[in-house]
Amino acid sequence: MSCPSLLPESGLLIGVDEAGRGPLAGPVVAAAVVLGPDAPHGLADSKVLSAKRRAVLDPLIRATCRWGIGVVEADEIDRINIFAATMKAMTLAVAALVDTEEAAREGAGPDAIIALVLIDGNKTPAGRVPEWCWPARAIVGGDATEPAISAASILAKQHRDAIMQAAAREWPHYGWDRNAGYGTPDHLDALRRHGPCPLHRRSFRPVAAAARD
Repeated sequence: MSCPSLLPESGLLIGVDEAGRGPLAGPVVAAAVVLGPDAPHGLADSKVLSAKRRAVLDPLIRATCRWGIGVVEADEIDRINIFAATMKAMTLAVAALVDTEEAAREGAGPDAIIALVLIDGNKTPAGRVPEWCWPARAIVGGDATEPAISAASILAKQHRDAIMQAAAREWPHYGWDRNAGYGTPDHLDALRRHGPCPLHRRSFRPVAAAARD
């Protein structure tokens, strides 16, 4: 039995994915991508690609596809929780892509240009973020099966890694250039020795524990 195609008859098919739900520090980042006809081959879930391969694919995706990025910082994650922040980052990413499309199409409204937003996971921002106004479908494991989501996963991962690389220059003792803010042993040890900094998510248990010590 064959499955029906997810490709809409008209309008844009957008893939969305996020990076950074689990780290103890830094933002959560989402990307939204519409694949172009010259999109690179070999797209896959960013987690299964080497850093070298992601570094090659990222500029190719940016050059051949339409895309948008959404970022929600650590202080807002603490204020609204990581799930809500992820939904907001996805909304910001699609809105950024829509703004680009509207400019290119001389004012075409978002409802006229988007046919479907495919989101990796089992939930979408629909009904959860007031600003979300597009048709959406959640796909578990979509970053491995839908090329537009794969492309979004690569952009989100690369964008967030660049943020954490820059942050590591300001706070070098946490090792963010190596761990990207995740709770690795070296990061946890630095938290115990130095305490949290402004980029840490203080609502996350290891950070809250270090702040009390």
